[in-house]
Order: sequence, then structure tokens, then C-alpha cells
Amino acid sequence: MQRQNWFEGWRLFALLSLTLLALSIWIAGMRGFEVEGVRMVIRFTARTSLLLFCLAFSAAALARLWPNAATRWLRRNRRYVGVSFAASHAIHAAAILAFAVMDPEGYAAATSIASYIFGGIGYAFIIALTATSFDRTAAAIGARAWRRLHLIGGYYLLLQFMVSFGKRIPDMPLYALFLVPLLAVFALRMIAMAPRAEAPARAAQN
Repeated sequence: MQRQNWFEGWRLFALLSLTLLALSIWIAGMRGFEVEGVRMVIRFTARTSLLLFCLAFSAAALARLWPNAATRWLRRNRRYVGVSFAASHAIHAAAILAFAVMDPEGYAAATSIASYIFGGIGYAFIIALTATSFDRTAAAIGARAWRRLHLIGGYYLLLQFMVSFGKRIPDMPLYALFLVPLLAVFALRMIAMAPRAEAPARAAQN
């Protein structure tokens, strides 16, 4: 039990974040901290962010549909997995900035006005979601506003991940595999919500 408790809360966040940072430095170092190494870090953190986001955004649905020790642990630590997702995307942003500085022409070719706009909105949501992942800030904005922010922000990030990975499918068909967990998360949340939607109708019939 003590070992299980160690991998929870802020210790879990520290473990995940430091591991991601160490792996990112190692990946960049394999290429001598040149542009290609930085681009590898960008791809790596995009995928770790996807994984952590899917775990955090599906935690409540999984715990409701399949209540067991693993899903209850994930539900209990959803906040810390979510903040770890923010840390992963912070490393992702740092790698993008390094790419822009080291190879301005390559960076310009890989970006567009749309990526600045929608990516900027995405990062704004990540900052807002992270800032309200603490008890005091969550209480300050109120339960209703907190739920609305995290619901809208979560679905926006889900859509952005689908667009970001989906647009690469024509050139790299295997990128379609990254859409599977995103679609699974969406489906899980819809299924988990269904009983709530049906409850009033059943009550009216009775």
C-alpha cells in the first residue's frame, strides 16, 4: 500500500515530468542537440502529450464504466496526470521554440497562420486548465465554471489532437493509429454520459 501511495499525487507528477524531461534531453543528445534532435523531441512529446491527455480525459468515464482498482487509481490521480500532460506540452513548446531559433526557414515551412491561431488557443486552454487544477483556484472560480472550462477545454484539445495527427495521414498513413485512442476517449465519454441522459426519461415513465 505504501508503494502504491508513493506513485500518486504530486510524486506521480514529479516522476512523470522528470522522466519526460530526461528522455527529451537524451533524444536531443543522440543527435548532438542539432535541429534533427530537436525535431525528434517535438514528435516524442507530441505523442507523450497525446497519451497523458487521453488518460486524464477518459479517467472519469473509465472509472464509471469499469470500476476496478486501476480505473479508480486513474480517476483519483486524474489531476496529476493532467498536469503531467501540461508539463509534456511545455517541453513540446520549448522544443518548438528551439526549432524556430535553430532553423527559421524550416520552422516557417512547417507552420502556418492557422497553426499559430489554433495552437495558441490550445496552449491558452492548457494554461487555464493547469491553473485551475489546484484546490484554491478551482474553488475561486466555482464548481460550475470549473466544470465548463475543463469540459470545453478538454474537447477542444481532443479536436486539436485529431487535426494535428490527422493532417499527417496522407503522407504517413500510420499516423491514423494515433486517432484510435482519441476516438476511443470520445466514445467512452459518450457512453458514460448515456445513463444520465436516460435517467429522466425512465423516471417520467415510472
